[in-house]
Amino acid sequence: MIKAEKITKSFGSLQVLKGIDLEIAEGEVVSIVGPSGAGKTTLLQILGTLSQQDGGVVSINGIRTDTLAGNQLARFRNRHIGFVFQFHQLLPEFNALENVSIPGYIARTPRKEVEDRARELLDFLGLADRLDHKPGELSGGEQQRVAVARALINDPRVILADEPSGNLDTENKQELHKLFIRLREKFNKTLVIVTHDRDLAGVSDRIITMKDGRVEQ
Repeated sequence: MIKAEKITKSFGSLQVLKGIDLEIAEGEVVSIVGPSGAGKTTLLQILGTLSQQDGGVVSINGIRTDTLAGNQLARFRNRHIGFVFQFHQLLPEFNALENVSIPGYIARTPRKEVEDRARELLDFLGLADRLDHKPGELSGGEQQRVAVARALINDPRVILADEPSGNLDTENKQELHKLFIRLREKFNKTLVIVTHDRDLAGVSDRIITMKDGRVEQ
């Protein structure tokens, strides 16, 4: 499903990634762990096509992402990759239903189809009674579940999560951990999670440890 070969990335004179090789199978839940500065988030951004590597090749479902550019790359990202971030990145002026629907609108899916799908996802995530609430009216755990629904709205093959439990209390962290496993079981998603949370990493199928821009064997 995801294959990265010899990925390098530098920012000025600082080399952050030093030849990363990894493969992640379809339906696998993988956590990437390691100390701050190891290059975990940089690698996740490259896997998600949010950043371009300096060298090496990334393939998702057999498609080399370096062969895509501009609108073609944006469409690929919108259709095939869902993102969950630590601070949710919800738009404060829109309610939960609208926030979840936005990637579907961008994909030009018919509005009714998008909003019906958004309602189904929010119901699955226990938020059926929160559709009209804006982010400021939701708890941290509820906001994160809205963000998860948004990541799922276009039915992507891959979900990438960057410190998804980092801004949650203990109870909501545990609920998020269970939710990620349910996503794999119900929707057969491939999940790649960057985390410092050892409990979250522990529910994964596999843990990849990074240090100083490399994958530790």
